[in-house]
Amino acid sequence: MHILLSNDDGYFSQGLTVLAEVLSALGTVTVVAPDAERSGASNSLTLDRPLMVRRAPNGFYRVNGTPTDCVHMAVTGLLDVSPDIIVSGINHGANMGDDTIYSGTVAAATEGYLLGIPSIAVSLVTRDSHHFETAAEVVATLVRRIQKNPLKQATLLNVNVPDVPQGALKGMKVTRLGRRHKAEPVIKTINPRGETVYWVGAAGPAADAGEGTDFGAVATGFVSITPLQVDLTHYQQLDVVSHWLAD
Repeated sequence: MHILLSNDDGYFSQGLTVLAEVLSALGTVTVVAPDAERSGASNSLTLDRPLMVRRAPNGFYRVNGTPTDCVHMAVTGLLDVSPDIIVSGINHGANMGDDTIYSGTVAAATEGYLLGIPSIAVSLVTRDSHHFETAAEVVATLVRRIQKNPLKQATLLNVNVPDVPQGALKGMKVTRLGRRHKAEPVIKTINPRGETVYWVGAAGPAADAGEGTDFGAVATGFVSITPLQVDLTHYQQLDVVSHWLAD
């Protein structure tokens, strides 16, 4: 089995290193990751300049681009063999609810999905990031299951793991995405040159976080597994908009 790993925290990330170590027991692991942190890069591709790939001392490939760049390049020309599965992570922090729209971690997995390869995005829900091994073992379980019994439809799974020892997990739940409240306001400050600069505010707290959501599962000690799709069509509004235009 050939497993491609990427992330949005950079090739030097502890979560990526732990994931590579654990998954190496399941097959050949190749890592192609950004050369710097690219959190919040979403699904952006770099089209205004050429990209460079270098080999890091730990054997990982590092790319001066986005997470999507990394997966796209790996699958469409960098690697001699197409990967059987793509895993993105382990992200330092949650990617739940609205986070998935902005997440570079989810974007890397999405690119694999768009290229027809089963893909998993995995995040450790924490601020301190202690138990990466827990998240890595969860992914290993899912990879084994996909290997033995693939899903009949294309696979894109968003996985969020509580930051606890593996034995403290209560299990896994298949969930839907929850929702967050409105983001915090931007932070306005002055740089050393006297210019006004702005920092994007923090994400809002969970709003839709009840039973069945990714927020709800993680809050009660379960791994959240959310199947994602890329079709953004609002089907319930097709007729509504058609009548609106006709009027």
